Amino acid sequence: MVNQLMLRAAAHCGRWTAVNQLARTHSDMAEFREVFSKARQIAIITGAGVSAESGVPTIRGAEGHWRTWKTQDLATPQSFCHHPSRVWEFYHYRRELCVKAQPSAAHRAIAECEERLRRQGRSLVLITQNIDQLHQRAGSKHVLEVHGNQYQTRCVSCGDVEVNHKSPICPSLEGKGSPDPDVPDALIPVKDLPRCEQKGCDGLLRPHVIWFGETLDSHILTAVEKELETCDLCLVVGTSSVVYPAAVFGPQVASRGVPVAEFNTKRTPNTARFRFHFPGRCSETLPAALARHESELI
Repeated sequence: MVNQLMLRAAAHCGRWTAVNQLARTHSDMAEFREVFSKARQIAIITGAGVSAESGVPTIRGAEGHWRTWKTQDLATPQSFCHHPSRVWEFYHYRRELCVKAQPSAAHRAIAECEERLRRQGRSLVLITQNIDQLHQRAGSKHVLEVHGNQYQTRCVSCGDVEVNHKSPICPSLEGKGSPDPDVPDALIPVKDLPRCEQKGCDGLLRPHVIWFGETLDSHILTAVEKELETCDLCLVVGTSSVVYPAAVFGPQVASRGVPVAEFNTKRTPNTARFRFHFPGRCSETLPAALARHESELI
């Protein structure tokens, strides 16, 4: 199913390139607001740039390091297999950091817009690559997490998935996880890392997130596909558009002739495919874009 969805999205993108080579991307907020006022089903795709404005370091780019390691090298099943203590230290650090972070103006604008449109009989779905749940903390309800979330665990033995907000997640991780490059690995014994509490199991737990090299949840992708096929406006917010298959979500919508607006600090590989591009910090551009339009009655 996942491969079929990716192939279908790629085909959409190919048709877009062939048919719409002369399309122009621009930053006319007044025009976007007119499109927004008429949209009934809005899809918003968010990436790490939204959370970065809340102080959460991105996995990629200049901030993408923890101690001496590239964070994208830690977020792999191979790394967890060989260095479970190190990987859990890293995720403990991320969990504690995100608990202290506050939703940005962009997070709040999306949540407020969803609730407002709901009262008008319109819909807004949030499709996020972020695993920090800052969108939910801001009040978003209709959220599809394509990469899972770091406040769930999955047992590598029995497969049980549980919500877990413990801080620390286990006693041996208390005070661990400093990103300082001079701090050595804690080398916590596997038996002292987070363990499954299902009766008779006691298997090792891992973060219930999608790591590099792993397949996305087919059920989530099917739900995403349904939303992308029916939306009449799409916003792509704070994502570099280089992580697949999420990178093809926006172009897939654009291939149907549906307006797509990109909000990002800089242009991305997909910018030329979209009708709108609004440069700058999402927390500054998005609230104005999603604010109540004069035509809204409620």
